Amino acid sequence: MDFAPSARTQDYLQRLQGFIAEHIAPFDAQYRRENAQTNAGADWRRWRVHPRIEQLKALAREAGLWNLFLPDAELGAGLSVLEYAPLAEAMGHYEFAAEVFNCNAPDTGNMEVLYHFGSDAQKAQWLRPLLDGEIRSVFCMTEPDVASSDATNMQAEIRVDGDDLILNGRKWWSTGIGHPQARLAIFMGLSDAQAAPHSRHSMVLAPLDAPGVRIERMLPTFGEYDPPYGHGEVVFDNVRVPRDQLILGLGQGFAIAQGRLGPGRIHHCMRAIGAAERALELTIRRGVSREAFGQPILRLGGNLERVADARMAIDQARLLTLYAAWKIQHFGVKHAMTEISAIKVIAPNMLQQIVDQAIQIHGGAGVSHDVPLTGLFMIARALRIADGPDEVHRAMVARMELAKYGLGRSRAEAA
Repeated sequence: MDFAPSARTQDYLQRLQGFIAEHIAPFDAQYRRENAQTNAGADWRRWRVHPRIEQLKALAREAGLWNLFLPDAELGAGLSVLEYAPLAEAMGHYEFAAEVFNCNAPDTGNMEVLYHFGSDAQKAQWLRPLLDGEIRSVFCMTEPDVASSDATNMQAEIRVDGDDLILNGRKWWSTGIGHPQARLAIFMGLSDAQAAPHSRHSMVLAPLDAPGVRIERMLPTFGEYDPPYGHGEVVFDNVRVPRDQLILGLGQGFAIAQGRLGPGRIHHCMRAIGAAERALELTIRRGVSREAFGQPILRLGGNLERVADARMAIDQARLLTLYAAWKIQHFGVKHAMTEISAIKVIAPNMLQQIVDQAIQIHGGAGVSHDVPLTGLFMIARALRIADGPDEVHRAMVARMELAKYGLGRSRAEAA
């Protein structure tokens, strides 16, 4: 069991960190300020991508720092999920960095779906422009009218009508749907209510400009709309798409989702670890630069112990996440379910705690837009719900643990 970065990872990481230090870090404060001014409010139709982002994307592509997440040597960097993990951490230091390298969610997961499960025609129509960074995409799974923590509850429908599919339903928290370049949704819905629970749903590629697709609103997180990406509520009202836009086959929705979510959770957690590193750095720099009661505030009120605890928590989360990535690489997603669920609990909670401490040591500045901490806190808190809440992942870990002792699920759990 070896988590040491490969020679390829070390090369990419050195180049990536150099790019971030030269182009992204100096631009961060300006970006946050100007993006907030340009894209104020909930009207996503007015949102615009900062022009510097497109310039940075061109520079990143020229530097060979593009599609680093994709395990294909021709279309991406050809890195395994374990090799890519440190790169995701480096991008996590800055909220907008991943898009610069065409490695931002949910596009990475959607591209992996198309890469692994899409037909040649679907790849030509949708994967190619996504890989080129020409369009953005969304993943429409969560619904407002059911407990989406149990994904088998999804009620949005996919109905076969000759050579077409008809989509009906309401989705929300569809990340990225406010982006000016958003063109495609992967829609997951109920295609056979009589099948086994995990064979009832399918995934379909739905153009966002198709008749019947209606974005009703952007949803704020703690009052913030996250422009120019946004998290929207969208209605599919008798949306008709050709049947060749079905991914893999009817009833394959959950099988596709498992393949999508495993690597995606590694990416999320490593970016969270990178964000925690930045929050800790801001804590230390603030703590040594301000004095109260005759000494640096870092030496007051147990702050040194909090720094030590933060360092240990970050390193523990990183090692567990790398272990999960190692298991995915060597044994596949199905054999890494305990570790994938564990990191999905550990990393966001760790980030939330460390950012909260950073906010506290910054005082009033910590809850302002002068520093990026409120944005990092929102990421942490939302991640504890997104892709399955903490409780679902803890239940998975417990279930796998009990299975070691031949103890199956209770009748209530099985139901």
